[in-house]
Amino acid sequence: MVNAKDWVVVGLDNGGTANNATVLDHAGSFLVDGLVEVPSRVLEGPEAAIESLAGAFDNILAVTNVERSRVVAVGLDTPGPASADGVISSKGATNFSQPAWWGFDFRGALEARLGLPVVYNNDGNAAALYAHHVHFGPAADAKSSISAIVGTGLGGGVIEQGRVIKGAAGMAGELGHVHIPMHGLLEEGQPLPSCGCGFLGDVESVASLTGIVRNLLPYWLTRFPDHPLHGADSLKSAAKQVRSYAEQGDGLALKIFEQQAMGLGRLFTIAANFTDPDCYFVGGGVVEAAPHFRDWFLARIREHTLLREEQVKVAEFALVPERDMAGARGAAIAAAGTVVA
Repeated sequence: MVNAKDWVVVGLDNGGTANNATVLDHAGSFLVDGLVEVPSRVLEGPEAAIESLAGAFDNILAVTNVERSRVVAVGLDTPGPASADGVISSKGATNFSQPAWWGFDFRGALEARLGLPVVYNNDGNAAALYAHHVHFGPAADAKSSISAIVGTGLGGGVIEQGRVIKGAAGMAGELGHVHIPMHGLLEEGQPLPSCGCGFLGDVESVASLTGIVRNLLPYWLTRFPDHPLHGADSLKSAAKQVRSYAEQGDGLALKIFEQQAMGLGRLFTIAANFTDPDCYFVGGGVVEAAPHFRDWFLARIREHTLLREEQVKVAEFALVPERDMAGARGAAIAAAGTVVA
């Protein structure tokens, strides 16, 4: 029996190339400040991936000099789509494209391998949970928030009273696939943006790297025929340069990020009328952008979020902190929330 004042939980963040791990103690302190990674081996299939996570678990205990007997639970996050219990979609996913992954019980397999309770969240939900708890501290369990995390796609999470809203099938918080109004967002003659999921006009079709490659950049290059990005090797390589151009005040790049900000603002407007959260978080690469651009982007999102007067008085807008650490730390917080002292 672990002493009530001596237990810890481990958080494991599974990614396409690496697993990051952390340890959270009973007092709410993380025992490592930075990344502690090992290769994830997900492309080798489930068996190799589970062994890699077990290795990440053993490694973080060695790094923090924590005895295994003190660990009472493990938090796991992975990219989705997956069920609320951590079963990978029957159609696979970006990181889990091999047939062996389809319908694989990731959480259950890791629990069996470690012999410890494993609590699952997708990576967007885990990062959202971390942002919520860091921002609100001791008041986290009385607050609500919504997080939009802009990356290759658009992830996110909905937190109510300090806990992740997962939904019946585990698909709550899939904010990228919420449809938003396109009138006034698109220029006259600009094609309706499409998403890889098959939807037209969802948030991810605008506010994501994929949205830039697929929809925004091709259009805006036609409006800036002399732009240097015409000389890029591919649309994908050009899209990865858009943020640096925006930081320099480039007109094409700012047009793209203005549309992204408007898309996120319209998403948050929907959230304001659906969950009315205490805080709206924005995460992703923009967190690491130059401060002047980051502040401009967040201000534009806020401008396009239409709140009632009563909401304006109480709502906050903030950034998801420590993007690289957010997944593992959010996973650990979720695991700690299941511990009965």
